[in-house]
Amino acid sequence: MAQAHRIVVKVGSSSLTTASGGLDADRVDALVDVLAKVRSGGEKEIVLVSSGAIAAGLAPLGLRRRPRDLARQQAAASVGQGLLMARYTASFARYGVRAGQVLLTSDDMARRAHHRNASRTLDQLLTMGALPIVNENDTVATDEIRFGDNDRLASLVAHLVRADLLVLLSDVDGLYDGDPSKPGTSRIAEVRGPEDIAHVQIGSAGKAGVGTGGMVTKVEAARIAAAAGIPVVLTSAVHAADALAGRDTGTLFHRTGRRSADRLLWLQHASTPQGSLVLDDGAVRAVVEGRKSLLPAGIKDVEGEFSAGDPVELKDTEGRAVARGLVNFDAKEIPQLLGRSTRELAKELGPAYEREVVHRDDLVLLHA
Repeated sequence: MAQAHRIVVKVGSSSLTTASGGLDADRVDALVDVLAKVRSGGEKEIVLVSSGAIAAGLAPLGLRRRPRDLARQQAAASVGQGLLMARYTASFARYGVRAGQVLLTSDDMARRAHHRNASRTLDQLLTMGALPIVNENDTVATDEIRFGDNDRLASLVAHLVRADLLVLLSDVDGLYDGDPSKPGTSRIAEVRGPEDIAHVQIGSAGKAGVGTGGMVTKVEAARIAAAAGIPVVLTSAVHAADALAGRDTGTLFHRTGRRSADRLLWLQHASTPQGSLVLDDGAVRAVVEGRKSLLPAGIKDVEGEFSAGDPVELKDTEGRAVARGLVNFDAKEIPQLLGRSTRELAKELGPAYEREVVHRDDLVLLHA
């Protein structure tokens, strides 16, 4: 952990604001103090994924709690995002550090061109010595294209910038084997795989009502990052310095997989399927167990409207999604391919049809 060069740090709303809404300047400054010190030697780069825009806008708009409707959430974000960045800008300026704002929606991650542009922007900010501050663009996001919480956003950003470490900061100092407010529970120091926490009942958002996540979203974010080859430390904001120094604090999620291609992580966790293909049992076994490409002979039905290159779900005959992939044909072309061999199709329709419907290099399993 101490040797990590590029680090993504995510901080939740409850660690930056008062319970009633509104920024807590002392908390923001305390976090900035830690981050500025870590990067002062020039050996480490920090990307900060910060919640808090909606929470910061509650008090100025006279809202007692985070509203449930999207329109008022967006209004609060519109007011709060400016306040949040102004506070960060002033706080980092004490150390001569320039902060750069990057606002993303799930749609930006789902569209390949936007995904690449976000990657280039973040890389350029780091190259120029700035500290990127990423948040969900709540003011324009719709229900359909929202991340819903910044924990998942942080895990995707960590992969996007090829981070060596992801640190998730909240108001809880780690993952516990029970309710941490009750006696007899203990902190789980390390998680090496899903089996280590299979027995743990994981809670949702806290009582403050200013955030959207909870331990569920943090564990899921840790799982995504760890599967992509990025270790994760989950701890409280007050222990940020210990986490970034590699000292024993919180819960360490060890890497469970290797760094995958950008498009595959995007495909599994950020893409929006435009349709689906229903597979027969043999095709399901070939794709899931054999890790093979999907051929037209194994397709029973096509659902939805999509174009070649779009993400689609691959379903079994019971309707369960088993994989997701980038399809090589338009939806309107596929009905004529159903159940037929590529050799037969090439002979009748031409050599362009002697290929996979979804190539194995453009396919991810959803329950591997």
